[in-house]
Amino acid sequence: MIIDQSEMNDFFFLRFKNGDELAFEKIFKSNNPQIVSFCNQFINDWDKSKSLAQEAFINLWLNREKIETLNGIKAFLYTYARSSCLNYIRHRKVISKYEDLHLQSKEDLINSEVLESFDFNSLEFIELEELIMRSINNLPDQCRRVFMLSRFEGKMNKEIAEELDISIKSVEANMTRALKTLRVNLADYLPLILVQLVMQYLSK
Repeated sequence: MIIDQSEMNDFFFLRFKNGDELAFEKIFKSNNPQIVSFCNQFINDWDKSKSLAQEAFINLWLNREKIETLNGIKAFLYTYARSSCLNYIRHRKVISKYEDLHLQSKEDLINSEVLESFDFNSLEFIELEELIMRSINNLPDQCRRVFMLSRFEGKMNKEIAEELDISIKSVEANMTRALKTLRVNLADYLPLILVQLVMQYLSK
């Protein structure tokens, strides 16, 4: 029996809704460059745009059962990315008159139907952040201190070693242990490709 394109699309969409990681990975690879570029049009910061796009895909996975159509995937990604960019800009509190006009023009690119497609209050990214923090807090004391000094205070391994009076090799071992623990804990909640993204972000 010959399967037409619409049936293939429906089958692919059903796989995604049912938690098929390969289907999600295909969605990610097909859409990530566009979402990053879309974010960068708002904030003109490629690193931050990659981070905001990552959040959009994490939320897409967490909310996949709420997506009603194949086209709803892009609607979700662009809507979430737009909201994240606007929140980021407002947080910086440095919007000039030109940026206001530029921002408005970008908002007009997304029609009202797309903007009303989802309730942002229902998005679950905050739960993932809480999971990460719980995982960090449950690390052994020395391991947690090393991780916090490195990732949240931006200190180099040598600085951490001097502050905690331990060797650089001990710092490296504790960081490896922390990242491995987080990777294992996140694996139950996210597909492998998103775990890798989150760990890359934490590893910077």
